[in-house]
Amino acid sequence: MKLFLDANIIFTAAYSPEGSSRFLFSIAETGAVTLCTSRYALDEAKRNLALKAKDKLPTLEKLLPHLAIVPEPHPDKVAWAALLPLPPKDAPIMAAALSCKADILVTGDRRDFGHLLGTTCEGVLVLEPTETLKRLAKLLA
Repeated sequence: MKLFLDANIIFTAAYSPEGSSRFLFSIAETGAVTLCTSRYALDEAKRNLALKAKDKLPTLEKLLPHLAIVPEPHPDKVAWAALLPLPPKDAPIMAAALSCKADILVTGDRRDFGHLLGTTCEGVLVLEPTETLKRLAKLLA
């Protein structure tokens, strides 16, 4: 199963050794899931860590081997994602998840993705980390 991680999930996984965002990386270490993101999302996560918790940047570096970087989406796909509607900063996230054919887009951004949580867009289910873990538990049981 392929999980596309939004920037806030990457940030949280680096920031906190506990919690569902970091646990996704533990599951990936077993080979049960593939974690991916875009350069756009990774750069956002790095920028936010540098501003808010610079001491956590080495932790992020340790997580990177478990995270595949997918190609940036075509501008047409970004424009389509903006119609969902998504703000200009989040449309590239959804577009990248769609373009790489992720099974789940994992996000903690309720403000901008809240209306899409629990729905499927072009085959990509949008879920928060806790809901993602619940689904994985059922699939891997």
